[in-house]
Amino acid sequence: MTVKDSRRAPAGESDLLRAAASWPTDEVLRFAASGPDGLTDAEAGARLRSVGPNAVRGHRARPWLVLRRQLTSPILILLFITAVVSAFLGDATNSVIITVILLVSVGLGFVNEFRAERAADALHDQVRYNAVVLRDGGRRSVDVVDLVPGDLVVLAVGSVVPADLRLLTCDELQCDEAIVTGESLAVAKDPTAAPAGAGLGDLTSCALMGTVVQSGNGTGVVVATGPRTEFGRIAVGLGTQVPQTEFQRGLGRFSLLLLEVAIALTSVIFVANLLLQRPLIESLLFSLAIAVGITPQLLPAVVSTSLATGSRALAKRRVLVKRLVCIEDLGDMDMLVTDKTGTLTEGHISFTAAIPVAPGVQAHEVELLGLLATETDYSVPSPSMVGLNALDSALWASVAAQGFDPAQYRRLDLIPFDHDRRMTTVLVADSAGRYRLISKGAPEDLMRRCIGLPSGAQAALDAQYDAGARVVAVAARDAGPATRIRPGDERDLALVGLLIFVDAPKADARESLERLAELGIAVKIATGDNARVAEKVCAELGMASTGTLTGEDIDRLDDDALGESARRTTIFARVSPQQKARVVKLLREKGRSVAFLGDGVNDALALHHADIGISVESAADVAKDAADVLLLDKDLAVLASGVMEGRRIFANTIKYVLMGTSSNFGNMFSASIASVLLPFLPMLPGQILLNNLLYDAGQLAIPTDRVDREQLHAPSHWDIAYIRRFMLLFGPISSLFDFATFALMIFAFSAAPSEFRTGWFIESIATQTLIIFAVRTRRVPFFRSRPSAALTIASLGVVAAGVWLPFSPLAGVLGFAPIPLPFFLALVGMVLAYLVLVEVAKLWFFSRAAQRPAAAVRRRGYPHRVVRRAARFTARSPRPSARGRSGRVVGPAD
Repeated sequence: MTVKDSRRAPAGESDLLRAAASWPTDEVLRFAASGPDGLTDAEAGARLRSVGPNAVRGHRARPWLVLRRQLTSPILILLFITAVVSAFLGDATNSVIITVILLVSVGLGFVNEFRAERAADALHDQVRYNAVVLRDGGRRSVDVVDLVPGDLVVLAVGSVVPADLRLLTCDELQCDEAIVTGESLAVAKDPTAAPAGAGLGDLTSCALMGTVVQSGNGTGVVVATGPRTEFGRIAVGLGTQVPQTEFQRGLGRFSLLLLEVAIALTSVIFVANLLLQRPLIESLLFSLAIAVGITPQLLPAVVSTSLATGSRALAKRRVLVKRLVCIEDLGDMDMLVTDKTGTLTEGHISFTAAIPVAPGVQAHEVELLGLLATETDYSVPSPSMVGLNALDSALWASVAAQGFDPAQYRRLDLIPFDHDRRMTTVLVADSAGRYRLISKGAPEDLMRRCIGLPSGAQAALDAQYDAGARVVAVAARDAGPATRIRPGDERDLALVGLLIFVDAPKADARESLERLAELGIAVKIATGDNARVAEKVCAELGMASTGTLTGEDIDRLDDDALGESARRTTIFARVSPQQKARVVKLLREKGRSVAFLGDGVNDALALHHADIGISVESAADVAKDAADVLLLDKDLAVLASGVMEGRRIFANTIKYVLMGTSSNFGNMFSASIASVLLPFLPMLPGQILLNNLLYDAGQLAIPTDRVDREQLHAPSHWDIAYIRRFMLLFGPISSLFDFATFALMIFAFSAAPSEFRTGWFIESIATQTLIIFAVRTRRVPFFRSRPSAALTIASLGVVAAGVWLPFSPLAGVLGFAPIPLPFFLALVGMVLAYLVLVEVAKLWFFSRAAQRPAAAVRRRGYPHRVVRRAARFTARSPRPSARGRSGRVVGPAD
């Protein structure tokens, strides 16, 4: 690297940020080969090609990784061991059969999971994050992964710092660095050089990648990107393991249940066969086959297929999930806490009027002071609207802004908006030499800083609140010649007037609220607006309010009292970010599955605390980071569609689980008993595995199945006790007809071992496959609930294959023998009787009150936050490696 002054480049990449922190700003710019106008597009493009993307991880479906996961599955390893043992003992036929089954299982799982990962890639590429930079002397928004060392980045409240920056300017800038340093308090920043050798937590002249701007604003030059940043090292060190969702934890608990059943059953079978003096190896192979047979081998493939299908359906509805497994969690929600802007209202805020309240003040003067108190730089001919809040943008888009003459005013200092003060303050000098301090913000907060409130001010404010308008107060006072102001200067103000904004209720919001209510989702409003404004909007939409709590009310209540009050309350008004998060946390502790929908900086904490965080594509950086789901349209109707899709996927997954565990358990229980009572094995290990594979393959069509409306109108949760009860009821019913088949083959047909195995193979594949039509619904199948065409064809096809195999050229290899025709007549009768008995058992089982436990409180720790934050720094696709890909500045002479 060529350094433009006498300083030397740091010896190691890890020293670069600390070295830059101790240098003056002009030397840092020279070192970075940058300037006050930033880089040109050509320079940035060249550096991007040389240095590489500003990403801490790549994102692409890699077939070899998917295949490796398939090959390391405990179920498939078990199959592999069985095949090896068979070959070693000279049982080549059994070994070949098991090997073929192994290959088919791997192939089916690989194809479906790889397709699901490709679907996840497509979703990821639609979710992008931007940063505001100076390039070619002007502000522009660029993808964070396209940032390069030397870029000048503009920071504002709510920004996630997109790279390691050496700060050039700061205005009351404070950053939350907990994700990097663990420091819980916000750190004040200053562009003054830090002492040489300062620790990471003491680099006050730098802003660290992944940290959040809590207040103020500033600019900084990028000195390190990607994995060479401090945050990048943490993210890379944690690896790519993503924290589990509630659905994944449910799958884990289910897998543990199967493991317990498999170990108990196979151990008993193995010991019993040894006590009966059966050959050791034959007993071992049979026990292994039972262990494999009791496990739904293609559960991962069924889940992946369901998720991939669901993600495509959601994308058509303009709903993007960051991770496929979040789809089920979306369907799990039974309470939604949301802000009202853009969900209940149009989200298009317009400035309508200025109301003077001070004597002798005209409306245009209130408008002028409001414009002067915005955070944009109006010293330039065309002020940039990039990064402005919605209210300031609406003010600048109004007619009042057209006559504004920036040459008449000079802004000397600015205290930007934050969610504690809830106001913006500027120090302005006009062309006549008059210095004025102007504040603009929430009326309740600003009026507390005023003296001598005009007599009609409160009445004017109340009238606007009662009309449902959003109101911003404007106050001012004269100030002596100065160049700096502090929050302590926001005092002794004179209230000048009110700025009135309108955000009309959505025309379809009432219908959306009714649809959510039909889905069993209670809706609560958490807003920074005045309580009366929120109540007015809810009343206009026909949303029944059961009470309102303000931020002050929340602070007066302890957790127990607030938990009870929050459960009964509909509106939370004038709440801070911490108060929103506290309400969400306590609602979850009451057993509710809580979703939070928000798009602002002040929503990030609540999004992190919710069971499912929902935001929108246009949201603030920190809100998008915290969310699990992004809505391309901020519309409750879109959200309702997403919830229904999540519930549909969960319902279909549970169909496979219930059907597989009950029928597999019943068949393997039957095989266990028969292996002890009969002088021969009731089914060969390869036949058991073939039966299981045929059955599982047919159920890959379950993701396409229809779901009954009542299953969509209430959230479903993983309930292992419920699955166990279902298995212990319907499994023995399956075994009952297995025993009837045994009796038929032995006493009616005097079947030889091969004929016995053939008869039970056909009966088993028929009953456990056709049972899907009964288990898939609580209604009467076919008459009141029709399966999908794909599931019907697949299921009947599997039964046909099971009947054909004993008469096919493969029959001898598979150990089958022809059986008499009367068996099939008896089989039809047994299948019909089986389905009728299952229907009777269904009526009894589902009529009982569901004793389901309350949902557990989800604990989200530090890895969860790091992985969420790291998602924004993920490349769209891998890029070619380059020698200069170091995440640092590459000078022209490198």
